[in-house]
Amino acid sequence: MPKLHYALTLAACTTLITGCFSSSSDDNNSEAPSKYKKTVFIQSPSIPGGSNGFTFDAQDQLYLTSIFSRTIYVIDRETGKIKKTFSTESGVEGPDDIVLDADNTMYWTSPFSGEIGKTTQNGETITQFVAPFVNPIAFSNDGRLFTCADAFASGFYELDPNLVATPRLIDPNFKLNGMDFISNNVLYSASPTLGKIFRVGVDQAIETAIVEGVDVPAGVKFNSKGELFGGNAGNGRVYRVNLQTNELETLVFLEIGIDNIEFDSQDRLFVSNSHDGSIIEVLPDNSLREAVPPGFVTPSGIAVKPRSDGGTSVFLADVFALIEFDATTGKELSHARDDLLPGKLQGPSTVAIDGDNFILTSFIFTNVQVWDHTNKEPVAEYEGFAGVVNAIRFQEDIVVAELGADFKAPRLILVNDNKRQVIADASQGLVTPAGLVAKDGHLWISDWSTGKILQVVSDGIPLVTPITAATGLDKPEGLAVDSAGRILIVESGKGQLSRLDLITGKVKVIAKKLGLGREGIPGMLPTFMFNGVAVDEQDVIYVTGEIDNVIYRIKPKKERSSLVSFLKFLDKLSVKSWWTRDGRTELVRNLPDGDQMGQSN
Repeated sequence: MPKLHYALTLAACTTLITGCFSSSSDDNNSEAPSKYKKTVFIQSPSIPGGSNGFTFDAQDQLYLTSIFSRTIYVIDRETGKIKKTFSTESGVEGPDDIVLDADNTMYWTSPFSGEIGKTTQNGETITQFVAPFVNPIAFSNDGRLFTCADAFASGFYELDPNLVATPRLIDPNFKLNGMDFISNNVLYSASPTLGKIFRVGVDQAIETAIVEGVDVPAGVKFNSKGELFGGNAGNGRVYRVNLQTNELETLVFLEIGIDNIEFDSQDRLFVSNSHDGSIIEVLPDNSLREAVPPGFVTPSGIAVKPRSDGGTSVFLADVFALIEFDATTGKELSHARDDLLPGKLQGPSTVAIDGDNFILTSFIFTNVQVWDHTNKEPVAEYEGFAGVVNAIRFQEDIVVAELGADFKAPRLILVNDNKRQVIADASQGLVTPAGLVAKDGHLWISDWSTGKILQVVSDGIPLVTPITAATGLDKPEGLAVDSAGRILIVESGKGQLSRLDLITGKVKVIAKKLGLGREGIPGMLPTFMFNGVAVDEQDVIYVTGEIDNVIYRIKPKKERSSLVSFLKFLDKLSVKSWWTRDGRTELVRNLPDGDQMGQSN
């Protein structure tokens, strides 16, 4: 019996040794690993989609809107725990501000769809179109309902609380944001775009600026004593407004990105931040408490860059910020925020390496910036795009992917200071260009709608007819090239990362179950929050996941050495050691009684 056991063992070992020393291959590339390990590089503690408008119900539950997650969250203000959500399945769409009536019916604004929504606690939801970019919403003391457009539009409206009668346009030129009533007829409001705080007589349609020269006043609210408070998105300042002198008394400075402020029934002051997703309570002594912790808003574009100290940094475009992390420890190294002022960082949704700088695009502001992250300033800006999705450096130019008017005129454009040249458009099969990647004078794009990877430039020359490198992908977005020259592809439709071998044309899935690919708000870019991918010099891959609010790290598994593989195999057979003695191969096997039995051959 022992002889038979060892004979089988030796046969198996011979087979194993042969396999161990044969060259491994994957997609016909012997140097490339065939398997990867997915881990979470950074998990954000913030609520996915960011924090916008909010209010409290009679039980002091916090109702928070989140535009980018398309959700209203009901939150315990003490613990930050999410107790309930109202999202697209409840009829909620891209909510920005919120107010509750006496029956706890929610009314919310959706700037990108231009709608007002009404959602009762029993789940009934109705909506009414008012105007693009409606933003704040408030009830007067006698129960009348008002809203106003802001940012990219204007117009002040009174609404039918039943959302049946046509909204009444009070004034087409008002541009107001967070607002609150002091009486039946008078409200106070901030205008971020105008830098003013207004007192408004709603029946007379008269607005009077009581404070001017505030960088980006985000909103104002009264406490129960009739004191008016506000926040400045541009510098994080929280202040009290002296209504006798119209002067601002600073309480505290928070981070850039204040969105709204609100008081609960106990006059406790809370502040939301659209740029980091937090809700901060300002305590009576002006100390701070995190009701909802800060973190990512919606992780989108990503890039990896070696540092001069020998380390590697991961850069994340988080819509209102560009954040740098150490690739080894995950520690945050730098943070640039969009302060909503001209000449600064403007809402980055993609990021690409450009020598010592970065190329950023913003789907919100539809522009392209070349960003100097050391000095925190743009060194070049390009505007006038329609539906910009992505941009990278390509040879001496910047190549920009845009969807055009009504997202129906897709183009790839070469841009520099002196020219803009279209190198591909709908006539060549483009529908929804998204990801861009270049190598050695070749340029590829992913087409989100058609599921294709197309080569549009070869050896620096635009192709009259693009070459189809891959088909059958599910909403491909971010692209990158690994050290073996293969294209990494984020398939946002399936929440997975795939890899295209350009030689064989074979596509292989290398990571599944990624929390990404949130569907877009109607009327916005179909790609919505761009899902990026980047790879470092060791082929470690980073992918953004806006649904799970994470950055994933996907590392190639090292090929197990032949000796390690062989010894692990022996261990499974309870074999203790194997060696050659006097030219003979001997196996030594552990026996239950602790004795040893050897068998030579």
